[in-house]
Amino acid sequence: MSDPVYNVLFLCTGNSARSILAEAILEKEGGGRFKAYSAGSQPKGEVNPHALRELQALGYPSEGFSSKSWDVFAEPGAPQMDFIFTVCDSAAGEACPVWLGHPMTAHWGVEDPAAVTGSDIEIQRAFAQAARFLKNRIMAFLSLPLESIDRIALETRLRQIGTMDGATSPHGKAN
Repeated sequence: MSDPVYNVLFLCTGNSARSILAEAILEKEGGGRFKAYSAGSQPKGEVNPHALRELQALGYPSEGFSSKSWDVFAEPGAPQMDFIFTVCDSAAGEACPVWLGHPMTAHWGVEDPAAVTGSDIEIQRAFAQAARFLKNRIMAFLSLPLESIDRIALETRLRQIGTMDGATSPHGKAN
């Protein structure tokens, strides 16, 4: 019998930077055990080019991503999610669609690199830091024994992962 493939949705408001980074990182690091998706409550309609450059620099796929509404994943026929993680603070407090199957959810807030202004080096540094924080969370998630841990313990661990280095609160402040 083959191992299950878990569907994971990363949510952010604009779906142009953090959620795209997380989607790409999990898709590769998950080694076929996970299918990653991303979406936003108010998608910008395009992926931030700095996010794509950061993915390329780290050796992750940087093509085929799109900025889309989370409504796409609440429609009939959409993949049923096993896990949903909000990676930006405003999406954590928004009224989300009803998700079929009652996926496990957690807030993994990371400061928005797309909001950074300044030199190209400062912007690049912000994207590199966001990618590092997201990768650290994803690697912690991948180390969990998903098949053998009970739901309450798993939900607790998922929330703890969200408090790792670089975490922001649902109110937009870094911890």
